[in-house]
Amino acid sequence: MVITVASGKGGTGKTTVSTSLTVAISRQKTVSHVDLDVEEPDSNIFLKVPIKREEMIWLPLPVIDYEKCTFCGVCQRVCEYNAIFVFKNTKEVKVFDQLCRGCGACKEMCPYDAIYEVQRYIGIFSYGEKGNIRFYEGRLNVGEYVTTDAIRWVKRRLKKINDSEITVIDAPPGTSCPVIHSMKDADFVLLVTEDTPFGLFDMKLAYGVAKKMNKKMGIIINKALPGFTETREFAKKENVPVLMEIPFDRKFAKAYAEGITLSEYSDEFRERFEEVFSYIEKEVENA
Repeated sequence: MVITVASGKGGTGKTTVSTSLTVAISRQKTVSHVDLDVEEPDSNIFLKVPIKREEMIWLPLPVIDYEKCTFCGVCQRVCEYNAIFVFKNTKEVKVFDQLCRGCGACKEMCPYDAIYEVQRYIGIFSYGEKGNIRFYEGRLNVGEYVTTDAIRWVKRRLKKINDSEITVIDAPPGTSCPVIHSMKDADFVLLVTEDTPFGLFDMKLAYGVAKKMNKKMGIIINKALPGFTETREFAKKENVPVLMEIPFDRKFAKAYAEGITLSEYSDEFRERFEEVFSYIEKEVENA
């Protein structure tokens, strides 16, 4: 079972919810927590899992063999990302490392076999264990923006080494390609929103993405305010259950600032997250 915790914007409490859910599940079962917010992973600030192993994340980068190259321009034409430019007058081919996504099209389509590939280091993949928690994290190097490619790399690696029956994914914020790749294999999407018009607007976008992907969904309202009812009205209208509300309270902010999950801070919240998981489990089983 794969549960993706997503939101339409940053700062809503995705990591608060995903780590608290992981801790609650781990009391009874083995669970893998995967931080796919590769541009700013922070789940382990709360889970505090000792890292046992690190691997470099690589992307293949094309290199031109000038002894074979005829400067025909095929590589430039097939590149979807404009990462290769052929200067026919000066007999030079420029590869823009930061634009290249490592798709391999230029190498495959070169009629003269004049392109080979080297590995370009773009980030770090980390793995650790603590009790019933298996922790995985992708961390993109500063200045890189091949976010989706890093997420793909982490997910391919996970398929080889992750044998847990339950996986909780902390997705990136927003609704762009990285989020779609984080939701792709999910059995259930848990949408986290804050109780504001801005939070609701962006959550609607994330809801639209998950709905388009035919995902089962539930909503958790973080920083819940008694006077703002529009989030609940939207959930009722769309027939999406609100599985939990976390009050807008200084004590929870203090626990967060100290790196403490809600499941560790409060037995009441641990039980509530266990109930959320039980609901998800039944929904997935009945799918």
